[in-house]
Amino acid sequence: MSRDAAAVTPMAFARAIVTAYERAGRSPAEALKLARIAPASLNRPQTRLTARAFETLSAAAMQELDDEALGAFERRLPWGSYGMLARASLSSPTLGVALQRWCRHHGLLTGSIALGLASADGLASLSVQEHGTASGEVRELNLAFVLRNVHGLACWYIDSRIALHDADFPFPAPAHADAYPHMFPGGEVRFGAPLARIRFDARYLALPLRRDERALRLMLQRALSITVLQYRKDRLLVEQVRQALHAHPDRSRSATGLASLLHVSPRTLHRQLKEEGASLQALKDDVRRERAQELLLRSGKPLKQVAALVGFRNEKSFTRAFRAWTGRTPGAFRAAE
Repeated sequence: MSRDAAAVTPMAFARAIVTAYERAGRSPAEALKLARIAPASLNRPQTRLTARAFETLSAAAMQELDDEALGAFERRLPWGSYGMLARASLSSPTLGVALQRWCRHHGLLTGSIALGLASADGLASLSVQEHGTASGEVRELNLAFVLRNVHGLACWYIDSRIALHDADFPFPAPAHADAYPHMFPGGEVRFGAPLARIRFDARYLALPLRRDERALRLMLQRALSITVLQYRKDRLLVEQVRQALHAHPDRSRSATGLASLLHVSPRTLHRQLKEEGASLQALKDDVRRERAQELLLRSGKPLKQVAALVGFRNEKSFTRAFRAWTGRTPGAFRAAE
């Protein structure tokens, strides 16, 4: 999503930043001017900000107040603190190790919140335990910012979109609740939960980091942009396609049916597979070959039935395809094994 996309960021977040200025005894006038936010609009709840405007306001406030937590923690987080955490995790072999380091190192900066990474039932969970006294809009902004920041950094580390399974927040649904699906896309957003957390497919944790020091320096020039950029490619897509083809053979025979299962458009499906150096037909062939070999080895089903089970109209076309895959006919493969 471009930073110039439709305005969806709640004005409540801008008010929270103004509150941080007031507590510090500073004027937010210059930051509001840079972000082109009229002071009078702060009290219009229905008004929304573009990502660019909020990014500009946040960056200005963090630098002027020298506090990347914007007054939400028991002490300031000096400008550059989150960049330091990113650098400390950059040498990690996998995303899981990087996020574990991030959570542990974050605890060295503040005791107001504790970040945790866990994995259960195929889902990774990044949670925030609160120990501080932030309340109201300041608390809401802080929890949303921390989770978006970690999510954005995770996507940046592996250069991949990480679709969220769900996002939970420990406060009642605000008047601007409709903005949260834009900030935390891909899954269900719930309010009134025991704690703040996001969850996503745990297989992302095993992916290697794809960034180096040079890329980090470039990213830190506009560090806040990682909280608004939407990554187009998904490096788990190939595995997700394979899983869908295995689990739903009847619903995934067409690109349209498969795309519907994965909640993307057919065009996006083909484009992202191409970006990953794969093709839908090749993946279909791989899954059909694996399924055919399994049936030939583990069952006594006749070849005609095996052909139908793996999606071929007749035994002849199945035999031709199987020979192309393996160099042998299905009968010869079964006899040899």
